[in-house]
This record gives sequence, C-alpha cells and structure tokens, in this order.
Amino acid sequence: MSDNLRSANRAPERQAQALPARTRSPASSVTAGAAQPMKQRDAFFDNAKYLAIVLVAAGHAWEPLRADSRTVTALYMLVYAFHMPAFSVISGYFSRGFDASPEKIKRLVTGVVVPYVIFEVAYSLFKKWIGNDPDHPISLLDPLYLTWFLCALFIWRLTTPIWKAVRWPLPLALACAMLATLSPSIGNNLDLQRVLQFLPYFVLGLCLRPEHFQLVRRREARVLAVPVFACALALAYWAIPRMNYAWFSHSDSAQELAAPSWYGPVMTLATFGCSLVLVTCFFAWVPRRKLWFTVLGTGTLYGYLLHGFVMKGAEYSNWFDLAWLHQPLGAIAVTLLAASVVTALCTPPVQRAFRFAMEPKTAWAFRRDPIAPARDRITART
Repeated sequence: MSDNLRSANRAPERQAQALPARTRSPASSVTAGAAQPMKQRDAFFDNAKYLAIVLVAAGHAWEPLRADSRTVTALYMLVYAFHMPAFSVISGYFSRGFDASPEKIKRLVTGVVVPYVIFEVAYSLFKKWIGNDPDHPISLLDPLYLTWFLCALFIWRLTTPIWKAVRWPLPLALACAMLATLSPSIGNNLDLQRVLQFLPYFVLGLCLRPEHFQLVRRREARVLAVPVFACALALAYWAIPRMNYAWFSHSDSAQELAAPSWYGPVMTLATFGCSLVLVTCFFAWVPRRKLWFTVLGTGTLYGYLLHGFVMKGAEYSNWFDLAWLHQPLGAIAVTLLAASVVTALCTPPVQRAFRFAMEPKTAWAFRRDPIAPARDRITART
C-alpha cells in the first residue's frame, strides 16, 4: 500500500503530502539548524494502519476456508466491508497536500511507481517459479494480487488536484464508481474497475479534517460501535446464502457478478453506506495512545506487500488442503499465524532489509531543483 499505507512512515508534515506503501524518521523532519520544536506523530493513525493490515492478512488467510464455514465467510464478508475502505480513507486524508508540484511527483514516482514495478515483477516471477505457471506473462498493465493498491494510489493521487478543485468531489467520485459497475469492458488494465469503485473512499479522505476524526474518538462513539459491529456480523451471517459478498471486493461489474445492470449503481451506494458506518466504528475502536504496536504502523506497506508471498506460497504448496485447518481450531490457528506473520513483516529490521525496494533512492533519476540549495539555506535560518 504506497505512501499512504506507509504515510505514517513520514513525519506529519510529510504525511500531509503523502501509504500501501513513505518512511521518514520523525527526527529527520527537523531542518538542520532549526530551533523549532519537532511535531509529534499522531499514534491514532499508526494504530489504525497496523490494525487494518492485520485484518487484511486475516482476510487473505480466511479465503481458502470460506467454503467449509459459514462463520468464517461471515467474518470475511464483514472485514472486507471496511478494511480496504479504511485504508483508502487514510490514504486520501494524507494526500490532501498533493499539488502535482515537481517535488511531489518525484515522491509519487519513488514511493509508488517504483515499488509497483518491483513487486509486480516479483509476484509474476513467484507465480512462474513457485506457482508452477511458466506461461504467466509479466505485465505492468495487469496488477497481480496485492499490487492493485499501488496502482490505485498512483491514479488517485495524480487526480487529487481535480478533486480539490471541483465543488462536489464526493458525489462526483460516487458517480464514477456507479458508472464503472455498468461497464465490464473496462477489463483488467490497471485494475481500473477496482480503482474506480474504491475512489469514493479516497475522495472522502481528501474531504476530511482533523476535527472529523476527533468526533469518532469520543467515548459515545466507541460504545455505540459495539452493537453496530455485532449487528453487522449477524447481518453478514444471515446474508451469506442470500447475497453475493463479492460486491464488497469492488473488482467486478454488475454483469460479471451475474446481476442486472441497474444493480451496479444501487449496490455501489448501498455498500458505500455500509462501509462508511463500519469504517467509522473501526476508527472509534482504534486506540489513541502509543502502544507496543504503534511503531509497526509505520511499516504497513512492508507487511502488506510482503505477506502476499507467504499467502501465495501457502496456496501454491497446498497447505490449506490440510483437513484440520478447516475445523474451528484450525481457522483460529490460521488467523493467529497470519496476524503474527504480518506483524513480523512490519518490524523495523524487515523495513531496513527491504527499504531498497519500498523506498529506493532515485535522486539520480531526477533533475535537481536549481533553487533548492538557496531555499534550504533560508529554511535553516528560520
């Protein structure tokens, strides 16, 4: 998940420009020679990203177990209704400062485009060699597995100036998502179907302000979130045989889901409403103080992209064919293992080991701003 998945990898002032994903030590945000106090990171967003990435890993671990358990399927449906919308909202919130300036474009290329190319090729080779699919093509136009989110972030962020300029950005983004469900011809190129259907959540994040997040941090919101989530889980369990939960994946048109065309726009609005309520409840539960896992929120892009190799490796090795994994205790064990793996992949040692791929140094590829030295000297004196 790109700069925004790892937007907490940056100091707040850089976050406003930038998962997921991207990573910059808070200490490095202090300009050399400046005597001004350093801004503190908001632990709330790091906590939210870590908890969301754990749910992403759990959801991927539940996929092979859905056919044998209605309960697992209900949990899967519930989690998919809000975990990627939550990431998209956070991504939009920390993209508010994107103005398409040369410096922001450089960061976008370095933090999103380059990791996309690296991991798209890596996943394709992994599928060829480990997945025994030698004919699988390597294509940068057809995002494989988890890389779609990097592709989405690139497109969303490039269009940020448009959403900031128009009068009604969220209704316009919803209209784009609704129209996308009517067009199966969009195809797999850049995974545009999913990019457009998740677009409203990103645009919603662009429209949010700090005071909006303060509302969900109130005790009343946390208390109310408990019965809401309980009712949502019960509703998901009831809906399993009655509804195609692929609507929450936002990756197919209405026709591809064997539904009448008019279902697409209606389900876009319905799922957006459901997801918005659940995202709000999720944020209400996110701790506000610094905890043991807060630091891991700065490495969610690492956990997101790297855990895919573990999941696909288990799939290619037929680990999920073990009968005991399809029992209740097996499902619990798989969930705990997935959470442990993605947690380990978010740790600082892993970040240091894979920084060359996630946050490559590409200054050599860009022309230096001729006035940058003078600007840096002025900044250092203020």
